[in-house]
Amino acid sequence: MPTLPAHAFRRADESPDEQFYQHPRLVTHIDAGAVAAVTDLYRAHVPEGGAVLDLMSSWVSHLPPEATYARVAGLGMNAEELEANPRLSEWAVQDLNARPALPYADGAFDAALCCVSVQYLTRPVEVFADVARVLRPGAPFVVTFSNRCFPTKAVLAWRSLDDAGHAALVSSYVDEAGGFDAPETTVHRPAHGDPLIGVTARRAA
Repeated sequence: MPTLPAHAFRRADESPDEQFYQHPRLVTHIDAGAVAAVTDLYRAHVPEGGAVLDLMSSWVSHLPPEATYARVAGLGMNAEELEANPRLSEWAVQDLNARPALPYADGAFDAALCCVSVQYLTRPVEVFADVARVLRPGAPFVVTFSNRCFPTKAVLAWRSLDDAGHAALVSSYVDEAGGFDAPETTVHRPAHGDPLIGVTARRAA
């Protein structure tokens, strides 16, 4: 996909994101089958015992319950949600649309995750480029999404595309950010229930 113009990242609701996320939402935004598909992707790609970055995190990270990790750092928008997440060993509140630079050292993580939130990024290429910076060579960045969203906060480009278009859009973010090997797309599409699409890219050696 070509580089998108600035207006592609406008939203119907341009009020400060901190206002939108000030009240905790202790719910899952996809159904149980889609959640299980996310967990299966993590089980396949996230190394046990490693350091994991959970971007745009909430009160649940969908990591495999049987797996343990040396570190799980959550970065999200609501302190109450993050504090309620039992998988996080540390957390911080940060609006990536205001500050896309991540507060972590180079090569600090063995995996990065972004679950059902990429549609809200207004500066996704900057965020993805910094994800590459904080990952170790070969580490996966797993971005998952469905067909659900808060439409007033999703960017115009997202609202203009279907599921296949969303996968192509996220892959284009990876390509533009640089620092990653070619992304791979995984599709979970049950006869009934929420679809779940995953785009996984590994930090280039």
